Amino acid sequence: MTFENILFEKKNSIAYVTVNRPKVLNALNMATMEELRAAFTDIKNDAGVRVAILTGSGEKAFVAGADIGELSKHDPVSGKEDTHRGQSVLDLIENLGKPVIACINGFALGGGCEIAMACTMRLASENAKLGQPEVRLGMIPGYGGTQRLPRLVGKGIAMQLVLTGEMITAQEAHRLRLVNEVVAATELIPRAEAIAQKIIANAPLAVQYAMEAVNKGMGMTLAEGLYLEATLFGACCATEDKKEGTTAFLEKRAAQFKGK
Repeated sequence: MTFENILFEKKNSIAYVTVNRPKVLNALNMATMEELRAAFTDIKNDAGVRVAILTGSGEKAFVAGADIGELSKHDPVSGKEDTHRGQSVLDLIENLGKPVIACINGFALGGGCEIAMACTMRLASENAKLGQPEVRLGMIPGYGGTQRLPRLVGKGIAMQLVLTGEMITAQEAHRLRLVNEVVAATELIPRAEAIAQKIIANAPLAVQYAMEAVNKGMGMTLAEGLYLEATLFGACCATEDKKEGTTAFLEKRAAQFKGK
């Protein structure tokens, strides 16, 4: 597929997805969302890709928000339909079965913040700014902001950010545990690659099952989550990778995982 709004490449078992609309600070329109869907579907189906890194082009923005011109034309029906379409893309990212590392290299506002929250983890450059300013436009977050934000930072902080629409710095986002780490802009991608390589060294199915346990368990009671964990632990025990991993440990050598 030829992309017009994103850049997409793969190397060293990592897929790099870059929202590439720098003239509008990488604002999201539905065409961009559909290209993201295609890219992440490709990543999901490519056994050679183990981790994805998502960022924005240029030095100013990760994704500065939605395309306001497109939003302004929505009626109740089209607004709900496009929201569901966008939500499904973010659900794909969150439940990809492979880690997605958001490299927030500037403004991550509205839909940009929501995309980052759907990722497995978030790294931010020192100049990054995050927020959900939709109420300033007479709207509410529509790509999961009202749901993922309180799960990450707690109800009270999420309410404050959503209802005021204020932007926060990368440092404040880190304090609130909205981002995992804050690094210099030049170190953003290298740091993500270093984390990715540590993940790639592990058993692919174990990584997938661990993500599933966390993601699905968040919406369960503790008892339900523990049952899911035990079930997935049992599934790991049926894999060749589990046999290789335990054997390699006992033989004091590096494991050679095959994702089987």
